Amino acid sequence: MSRFEQVVDVARAQMEEWSVPGVAIGILSDGEEEIAAVGVTSIENPLEVTADTLFQIGSITKTFVASAIMRLVEAGEVGLDEPVRAYLPDFRLADEDAASRATVRQLLTHTGGWLGDYFQEYGWGDDALARMVDALAEQPQLTPLGAVWSYNNAAFYIAGRIIEVVTGKTFETALRDLVLDPLGIEQAYFWMEDVITRRFVVGHELDEAKETVVARPWPIGRSAHAAGGLVTTVPELLRYARFWIEGGDFLSPESVAEMTRPQIEVGGNIDAVGLAWMLTSVEDVRLIGHGGGTKGQISWLGIARDRGFALAIVTNHSYGGILADRVAEAAYEAYLGVRNPELEAVELDPAPYVGRYEARMADVELLQTDEGLELRYIPKGGFPTPETPPMPPPPPATMRFASADELFAVDDTWKGEKVRILRDEDGGIVWMRVGGRVFKPVES
Repeated sequence: MSRFEQVVDVARAQMEEWSVPGVAIGILSDGEEEIAAVGVTSIENPLEVTADTLFQIGSITKTFVASAIMRLVEAGEVGLDEPVRAYLPDFRLADEDAASRATVRQLLTHTGGWLGDYFQEYGWGDDALARMVDALAEQPQLTPLGAVWSYNNAAFYIAGRIIEVVTGKTFETALRDLVLDPLGIEQAYFWMEDVITRRFVVGHELDEAKETVVARPWPIGRSAHAAGGLVTTVPELLRYARFWIEGGDFLSPESVAEMTRPQIEVGGNIDAVGLAWMLTSVEDVRLIGHGGGTKGQISWLGIARDRGFALAIVTNHSYGGILADRVAEAAYEAYLGVRNPELEAVELDPAPYVGRYEARMADVELLQTDEGLELRYIPKGGFPTPETPPMPPPPPATMRFASADELFAVDDTWKGEKVRILRDEDGGIVWMRVGGRVFKPVES
């Protein structure tokens, strides 16, 4: 059995365990591509998943947006350290100081500090993104500008709007002109009317009875396209990955270096953030990567540039992230000879950590049980529309301390998830970072 077949076998086993209907996997290694497609597009209208089946790639789109910004930087039309208001003079936030000082770089590094998980429908007209950015004037500032890394979808709405204003084109047209066409990426779409004439998947999730059902709605809305609207295939993701490995005329080596260097140290599940790219290391192998999640579709693109390796995984189930994690582990070991070490637990008093922590789209609870410290994730809904109800909560996670500022999960569902504790100058807990988002302690 080849190493690629071993990786695909891991995917098949995970599909069965987590009821994932369809998966496509692509690996680029030493210039050669291997692609496998398994399962069906929809449990209600099942068609075979093929290599050319379209999946929503969600927030992997953000790396395309950052690439477009860098092309404008190279053209002298945008400056990374220029204020947002240099391009959007009417840009407003609830915090005027943050609005006046926020820079393009802070958009791309998720360090703006305002509420990031804001989703709203503003129709399918060319003004959708502008209306979305205008609405951010009402969204609260959670952390001081530039002080804390917390995943921020709203920052990429702003970046997308800058692209529109600077180019004089709609975001979707500008992204094709600046990124997709120069890289030869043809099978990549934003519009339902383009997708519906081709083979594509629908998302799936679990209902209250823990049964897999089709996830609705399917589109995320035009106002969120810059945060995660691309729909494409595994071969096209590998074409994209080739540039980051092999280089070319699309971006200068200096721009690539800027996008892939650590801009902000993070800790936990990622070491640092570049410009959109998440930076991690597995033993001595450095990876740039990004995941994506829409309504019932989860994806991952990981690239070891120095090793000529890329892995693309797309799934059509909300639990596809677990599958992607396990497949990535198998692929990194098979192709790169590395794996993440097992974390060692330390004994600490859990009392200072126990309690409820809140964010816009979910709350988390840390509870002391007979089995130890337990984390419960409580979805609130609100994606892709404010009216979208929450999914059923995942199983609780048994947590262990890696240090006073980091916990890690040991259960199958959560295995590999790390939780970071962020403190003030006096050592008090001011935030808990879970899944890239910051959660604020709720005073009892």
